[in-house]
Parts: sequence; structure tokens; C-alpha cells
Amino acid sequence: MAKGKAPRRTLDSYTLRNINKTIKAGDCVLMRPAERSKPQYVARIERIEADARGGNVKVHVRWYYRPEESIGGRRQFHGSKEVFLSDHYDVQSADTIEAKCTVHSFKRYTKLDAVGNDDFFCRFEYNSATGAFNPDRVAVYCKCEMPYNPDDLMVQCEGCSDCMWECTFDSGFTLLV
Repeated sequence: MAKGKAPRRTLDSYTLRNINKTIKAGDCVLMRPAERSKPQYVARIERIEADARGGNVKVHVRWYYRPEESIGGRRQFHGSKEVFLSDHYDVQSADTIEAKCTVHSFKRYTKLDAVGNDDFFCRFEYNSATGAFNPDRVAVYCKCEMPYNPDDLMVQCEGCSDCMWECTFDSGFTLLV
């Protein structure tokens, strides 16, 4: 007689011994890539499961994509810590989690006093099959009509209240665009 699939149980939380952190559904984590030369993957934990004995822990995750992993790639207005919440779900071993991280809303990220290695921001959801973004529009600023990139300094004209990007070149020359 064929052996049935072992029953799994949902866990409220799980402590990762390798980093001494407890994770739960809703937490964001950094996961080990297959190739060590690649950056860690960012994911949101949807559910944690273990076998009947509490071992073989699996996490159900929803992936965040980096701009360069999306159709169209990285653009000038994408911040270096920007990720997109995708419609791509997966099941991974909890052993592949290397750290916890925080994915902030765009508004909260721009108000941080200091950005740490484990801070990211998300302003779009991304459909991995079609390459569509939600929202499909974003506010634009400046005379160049580009969306705001939190990595670039933006200054506001006191006379007309227009915003301008401040670009500093290697020579030390500053240009207001």
C-alpha cells in the first residue's frame, strides 16, 4: 500500500537558530540565492509549516522583485533599495532564510532618519506574467517630470516652489535640473 503524504501543521512562529530570530506570517526576510554572487532574495512570509514532529519547516512566501528582475529593468527613478511586491508565491525551506528585513511603504521610507542594510521600500505591486505594475502611474516631480528617487537629493525653489534634482558630477560641479 502506498504511503500517504505526512500531515503538516501551521506554526504561529518559528525561531531560526542560525540567526537567533523568530519569524511569523507577515514578516519580511532575506533568503539565500542559489548563486552566492547574486544578492539575497526579499520575500514576505505568508505561512509557516512543519511536519507532525515539528521538523522539516517550510515557509510559504510571496516574492519581492528588484527592478532589474522585472520586465523593463531598472530605471533612473528606481531607488537602490526599491522592491516590487509580486504575484509570485513559492514554498522554501526555512533554512534558506538568512536575515529578517523591513519593507517600508515609500512614504515611510522617505521619512527614515537612517537607512540600514535591512531596509527596503515598495511603491508598486508587480504582475510577473504580464510585467504590469499597480499602480500603473506614479507622481512626477521636477521640470524633467520624473518620479521621485529617494537616493537623489531634490531641492525646492523658494520663488516658484518647483522642485529640481541636484546632480553632482565627479568634478564637484553641481547642476540643478
